Amino acid sequence: MAKLFYSPYLCSMGLSLKDINDLLNEKAEYYEQAWFIEDDPVSIPHMFTAKEDREIAGFLAASIAWGQRPVILKNASRLMKWMDYSPHDFILNATPGDLEYFRDFKHRTFNGIDCVYFLEALQNIYKHNNGLESVFSEAWKDAGGDAGIAINAFRTKFFSHAEPGRTAKHVADPLRGSAAKRINMFLRWMVRNDEGGVDFGIWKQIPASTLCCPLDVHSGNVARELGILKRNANDWKAVVELTSYLKTLDANDPVKYDFALFGLGLYEGFRKRQ
Repeated sequence: MAKLFYSPYLCSMGLSLKDINDLLNEKAEYYEQAWFIEDDPVSIPHMFTAKEDREIAGFLAASIAWGQRPVILKNASRLMKWMDYSPHDFILNATPGDLEYFRDFKHRTFNGIDCVYFLEALQNIYKHNNGLESVFSEAWKDAGGDAGIAINAFRTKFFSHAEPGRTAKHVADPLRGSAAKRINMFLRWMVRNDEGGVDFGIWKQIPASTLCCPLDVHSGNVARELGILKRNANDWKAVVELTSYLKTLDANDPVKYDFALFGLGLYEGFRKRQ
């Protein structure tokens, strides 16, 4: 593809709504390519071919996906190594003694206590609730496709096997206002069936049309600069506002524009003007 036109002063140049929409469509197509995978946390589930391995690896990688990307990849890769590169088999068969090894894990504020709790919660889900897809799909159905309610229901199920204590902060709750960026990103990976080969599309019971756009500082600033997001806080109300606009561009697949917003911010230096 030819190099796309870009200027940090797009909005001040009097771009029309059509211009902005065309830009988002072009950038979504540009970034939704195999080369995007290598430096992104989605590269961790791409290490595997089995569905259950991908969803467990993806969930763990997404759960620690904040901070510097090389550090995220390093620490997520360490988790896969400690699970003998067989996350599903490990989750099903790990003993309490096996899990003790993970008490040395640390990624920013996600420490060994949190890591062991996550592994125990996943073990409970795969042994007693038929896996992550089943839990999320049931929550989606019960919520009538409302992503915020469904994520809250998943969170309740995830913490059902034991009191979470300090670990509760590591699973976002949209009903308390969180943007739930990491969970929305994980759901994008699992649900969307894209042509570029980035997302997997291995979960069939959740419609891509009901997903919400992952919102972080990059995508939020770009969306505000383009004038498609008015809310200043990166919270759940902003997620709903932004996703509602993106649905006007593609009602069936609004979160594909995550590639465009994130790419413009991270790779092209598109920043909100002060």
